[in-house]
Amino acid sequence: MRHAGHRLCLGFLLLVSAVPAHAETYRLRYHASLFGLPIGRADFTSILDKNRFEVTGRFASAGIARLFERTDGTVTSKGRLAGSKVVPAAYALDYRSGGKRETTAIRFSGGRIAETVVTPRPKKRGDDWVAVTKADLADAMDPLSALLSPVESAAEVCNRRFKVFDGEMRADIVFSPAGQNEQIRGAAVTCKVRVLPVSGYREGRSTITFLREKARILVAFTPLGAKGHHTPVEALIGTKIGTVHVSGQPVN
Repeated sequence: MRHAGHRLCLGFLLLVSAVPAHAETYRLRYHASLFGLPIGRADFTSILDKNRFEVTGRFASAGIARLFERTDGTVTSKGRLAGSKVVPAAYALDYRSGGKRETTAIRFSGGRIAETVVTPRPKKRGDDWVAVTKADLADAMDPLSALLSPVESAAEVCNRRFKVFDGEMRADIVFSPAGQNEQIRGAAVTCKVRVLPVSGYREGRSTITFLREKARILVAFTPLGAKGHHTPVEALIGTKIGTVHVSGQPVN
């Protein structure tokens, strides 16, 4: 898997960065740290009105992480809103890491994935590659649009399952209520999150095994507006080398 660790960390960042808004522009700035040291930052802007949505973001490595591998990129997700249903239309990711550039473009038609273009083109896969099938992609969404669906109550925030495709990996993102001793301080709602790889990865890879079986992820949400949207504002993400802390604050 190309840049497996980087893609997974980026995926985590995108997971907590899908920021719904009402009929106005809403901005959040996120900072990620490991052992108290800054490793990344991101600025996301969301526009959500009666029948459309657009989420755009810029992200970069920071602090000591930037000394080892300089990463900068942009990401965008666009689509329409049909009642309480989110219908994605296009997703684009463009980033440079370690001097190499990679882009991913996903085009949707009728809410279904119609085309995926990854540049540079992936190399030929080995026998241990779990290929993405047409059935895997049914009802799948990009990482940003997946979290835009509103809920009727705060209790439902942590009772959701999303099918997510980032252009390479198809995974199920499963939210469940966090235990009493797992609550993130000051959060209105804290969810436990499991990332279950379905396809688009190398079988037996230690990063995938850790993600599926051992990764401990907590995400805190706060209500936004009165239409059932909730915003991720903090996350604790277990990795093989330590816990990444992501926090977000509104930007005027």
